[in-house]
Amino acid sequence: MTGTTPGTPSLLRAMNDRAALDLLLEHGPLSRTRIGRLTGLSKPTASQLLARLEAAGLVVATGTAGGRPGPNAQLYGVNPRAAHVAGLDVTPGGIVAAVVDLTGEVVGSHELPYAEGTGAVDRVTRALGGAVKDAGLVRSDIHRVVIATPGSFDPRTGALRYAEHLPGWHSPTLLEELAAALPMPVGYENDVNLAAVAEQRLGAARGHGDFVLLWNEEGLGAALVLGGRLHRGWTGGAGEVGFLPVPGHPLVRQVTRVNSGGYQALAGVEVLPGMAAALGIGMPPGAEAQTPVGAAAALLARAAADPEGANLGLLQQYATALATGLAALVAVLDPEIVVLSGAVTAAGGDVLRELVEAELADLAPSRPRLVSGTVRERPVLRGALESALAATRDEVFDTSRR
Repeated sequence: MTGTTPGTPSLLRAMNDRAALDLLLEHGPLSRTRIGRLTGLSKPTASQLLARLEAAGLVVATGTAGGRPGPNAQLYGVNPRAAHVAGLDVTPGGIVAAVVDLTGEVVGSHELPYAEGTGAVDRVTRALGGAVKDAGLVRSDIHRVVIATPGSFDPRTGALRYAEHLPGWHSPTLLEELAAALPMPVGYENDVNLAAVAEQRLGAARGHGDFVLLWNEEGLGAALVLGGRLHRGWTGGAGEVGFLPVPGHPLVRQVTRVNSGGYQALAGVEVLPGMAAALGIGMPPGAEAQTPVGAAAALLARAAADPEGANLGLLQQYATALATGLAALVAVLDPEIVVLSGAVTAAGGDVLRELVEAELADLAPSRPRLVSGTVRERPVLRGALESALAATRDEVFDTSRR
């Protein structure tokens, strides 16, 4: 690495290069003149910058801008093939893998049912291999991989915690085995944390430095973003709110053994059929054959479509249950916004969100704004890809190293 001193021409060039690359990612292809205006650089300096980035393989000419008098201006964009990264979303049902280019465009994907493969390492390598093949690449083309799992890996022991329902992932040597099997840098992150990364970079939490994301699918979980950064806790267990003791429900002891807690038992997806039955609401046609998440989502979607009578009662009861746990988080963290994410709360739409917000206003000392997550297409996987992209762009875009 070549050393630089603050204020030296090489450092200033690197800073200008990065600013231009970030603008190209944000706006898409731009002309020399437009880049100069956005960066404050003169046209000759912008031309030198683009020539330097083009020679480094980071920028390519993408066409011309028409519709104006005079010669058409040449447009430049980030070279999508300058780097590729992968993300994997690991669940008890299987693994979904995807590969994106440097612009974030998905170029390959693969789904591997959990029944396939003989162990965690084999499943990961097969899922990744399928996505890489679908992208028309080879594994050495992948600069970085981020793997999303329920729970988190204890930084002291390397063991996966808070995810007893994920079979085959609890060997204390698993991280070493994965590192040996994968030739590129590999990151590991909690799945709900990555849903928050997706919302922070692409969705409802853009521009917000302090927020809580409540995830509601197979289990209840939360991600905590404080000062713009994920708060993971000492063992990575920050946000495991399913284990949270809550009023109105008996204490659950030895929570990690039973893999449940008061909040999960109060507001998890498994409670919705019973709530509905107590109000005289039957299951929607075909819901019995769906997964618990699918059945719960079907109940809420039908209630939200006709929020009167018993349907409104179901939505109100469930909103109170969700707000009960959220009130504890809000009292401690005082976030700017709360993002409701996951298939179950999404099914309740704005009706459920507004009811939860009203309940939370009564139960918590502060009144954060509640918003629905807007990254609906596999937010955990998208967060894994965004996390891998951020680290890779920092490396690839650092022209001071060239």
